[in-house]
Amino acid sequence: MTFALADLPIEALAEDAWLLRFGDTIDTAVNDRVHAAAARLQANLGGVECVPAYASLLLRFDVAQWLGDDGLFSAERLRAAIAAAWDAGSSTGKTPREVSIPVCYGGDAGADLHEVAAHAGMSADEVVRRHVAALYRVAMLGFAPGFPYLLGLDHALAVPRRSHPRIRVPAGSVAIGGQQTGIYPQALPGGWHLIGRTPVCLFDLAAASPSLLQPGDHVRFRAIDEREYERLAASAGL
Repeated sequence: MTFALADLPIEALAEDAWLLRFGDTIDTAVNDRVHAAAARLQANLGGVECVPAYASLLLRFDVAQWLGDDGLFSAERLRAAIAAAWDAGSSTGKTPREVSIPVCYGGDAGADLHEVAAHAGMSADEVVRRHVAALYRVAMLGFAPGFPYLLGLDHALAVPRRSHPRIRVPAGSVAIGGQQTGIYPQALPGGWHLIGRTPVCLFDLAAASPSLLQPGDHVRFRAIDEREYERLAASAGL
């Protein structure tokens, strides 16, 4: 990273949470900086959890670990530790994990596919072709447990959110909202356009790692037909 810690505003969100701000836009370059900072601090700063978002990095900590001589929380001590971790050097990080997500596009699984196609001025088949052609990165998890916000959508597929959100979007729905694409891990309200559905379970509290996808992961979508969807869904017990 070529930017300095001193260049980043630090905001106290709660007594046990600070926020580093890198910008205020959904931008690949900004998100690159967020993930690079998360890797560096997580590697060199023990006892602090780093949670990346699109343009900010949440630092969560146990207040009891950062007490001063007076027995009270010392912001100066934590700031010094953050600065030392930053100066310790870049983390080599891990090679991003690539996850393949099978998706049944259109029909009942993707009720808004033709609407997205009409907005983009292309056929539904072309929307699917472009959607599966991209390599996406999990920029962050948010909105609901396990919901991945994915960067990498073909700009031609961007479409404004629905004017009337749905009360219930089925679990596994793959959707587009603005310049983002994502996957609903549970049945939830939502205002993004539904273009398909995956039989893959994205969030399972009983699993060792409840969220299938993690920030920084790479995602590729794979188009499947209804028959394969039903087979995979049955295998997953859905």
